[in-house]
Amino acid sequence: MGEVKTLIADMAKKAREASRKVAILSTDVKNKVLLSTAQRLLDSKKSLQEENKKDLENGRKKGLSDAFLDRLELSDKVIESMAQGLKEVASFPDPVGEVTRMWKRPNGLLVGRVRIPLGVIGMIYESRPNVTIDAAGLCLKAGNAVILKGGSDAINSNIALSRILQDALSEFNVPQEAVQVIPTTDRSAVTELLSREEEIDLIIPRGGEGLIRFVVENSKIPVLKHYKGVCHCYVDEDADLDMAVEICFNSKVQRPGVCNAMEGMLVHEKIADEFLPRIGERFKEAGVEIRGCPKTLSILPYAVEAQDEDWGEEFLALKLVVKVVSSMDEAMEYIDKYGSNHTEAIITRDYQRARRFLNEVDASLVLVNASTRFNDGGQLGLGAEIGISTSKLHAYGPMGLEELTTTKFIAFGDGQIRT
Repeated sequence: MGEVKTLIADMAKKAREASRKVAILSTDVKNKVLLSTAQRLLDSKKSLQEENKKDLENGRKKGLSDAFLDRLELSDKVIESMAQGLKEVASFPDPVGEVTRMWKRPNGLLVGRVRIPLGVIGMIYESRPNVTIDAAGLCLKAGNAVILKGGSDAINSNIALSRILQDALSEFNVPQEAVQVIPTTDRSAVTELLSREEEIDLIIPRGGEGLIRFVVENSKIPVLKHYKGVCHCYVDEDADLDMAVEICFNSKVQRPGVCNAMEGMLVHEKIADEFLPRIGERFKEAGVEIRGCPKTLSILPYAVEAQDEDWGEEFLALKLVVKVVSSMDEAMEYIDKYGSNHTEAIITRDYQRARRFLNEVDASLVLVNASTRFNDGGQLGLGAEIGISTSKLHAYGPMGLEELTTTKFIAFGDGQIRT
């Protein structure tokens, strides 16, 4: 315990020192580090996969699922994708130093806001080692230092990836402590990291609801929250039903195990008799289990009765709840009660109802006539993302480069004094 405490304290202090240097790096140097890392990943593919094999073998001995092992594997495709992701981040505009606004006061003082790095970010995540590269690349480009705590199942992979990152940093005389991977599987390392409020500015957890709640309950540092993704599609009485079938099917089936997949479908009673059999057949063919309200069961005999705990559940599987509603107001009340502020969609041809839904529904992304699967940094044009925030401080929705910065005030005077 004492050794872990000393380790984390030392890493946090070094990260704080490094952050001051990283904050003033030129865009050119940051991009060179990113591109060097990308090339080093490709050049080190074989050695990376040797380390990754250790994690995979340990995972098989533990009886980890095939799906978990798939996320853990550093295949050729995954390594190439990581390298490509770094190249994309290098191509993005640098947010640091951007003046977002300037205005002149009556006394002649010129006031502005300029974008600056957050400082030191602590990242806690499960399983996928590619997050190590994604997070490091984004944090570095936004001028931050980062401490990474990956899952214990990926420890060998993450340490190997950290060496590549630190070699690239050294090549351009950037402090290696700008990107650090915690090199222990001791669980107390997370608790220690969460206590370093003097050195760390923000904690970003990525993983299951249990991990995120543990981080929130134990952190002395502000936490970017994303508990779960309970997303809905509301099919309005004036919806184009062909469109609605495709949107709802895509929202649920394209990738059911992710946070922006639809978990609940709300259908206006005026079109339920026509729409539900159509979408129900598509869902049945895809192996989706429908858990419905009494009205849904009367229309779809193969649906099963939804239990109280099903409403608001994040299934992350080929299951969903379906409720027939009498109005858009009822649909919005349902979303307010059971949604998780992640993603909500309406399918309608009525402009006024679409505008009301956009204005009144509280979620990090609200869509009209489009799949919930679009709540993703890449899909929304941000490029890479470090996570999706479902709380409003300080970001709401996918967090790209800009969301890894904040702003400070600057002012230019010519002798003004306050009277």
